[in-house]
Amino acid sequence: MKISIGNDHAGPDYKKAIVDMLQAKGYEVTNYGTDTTASVDYPDFGHPVATDVAEGKADFGIIICGSGNGIAMTANKHQKVRAALCWMKEIAALARQHNDANIISIPARYTSVAQAVEMVETFLNTDFEGGRHQNRVDKISC
Repeated sequence: MKISIGNDHAGPDYKKAIVDMLQAKGYEVTNYGTDTTASVDYPDFGHPVATDVAEGKADFGIIICGSGNGIAMTANKHQKVRAALCWMKEIAALARQHNDANIISIPARYTSVAQAVEMVETFLNTDFEGGRHQNRVDKISC
């Protein structure tokens, strides 16, 4: 499975832990994120992840910024992207089950690294339920 990941200055430690976990499990990871805490602009890292997912170059995306909101808004500008802001594993599971989310957005300033890794594992291991949820997902795109 191919995963694209991107982060701004709030998330280098999160990204490193997530990438280490993903690679240990055999995932192919494309890293668009920064490795430093020097201030950068989250759209510069969210757009490449969203492009990979929208174009089918990645199966899923992971994006990280301070609140998770700005980078999620950026990703959701792309057609075929459903980026979900998640702050606990239960939300990550529901984002996949009910919304067929294909990008998880993590708020680094409001979760721990351990929580973030757990959310990503949950997100990637949860299937979309389809059924009544498919009709709703179909209505998301304009």
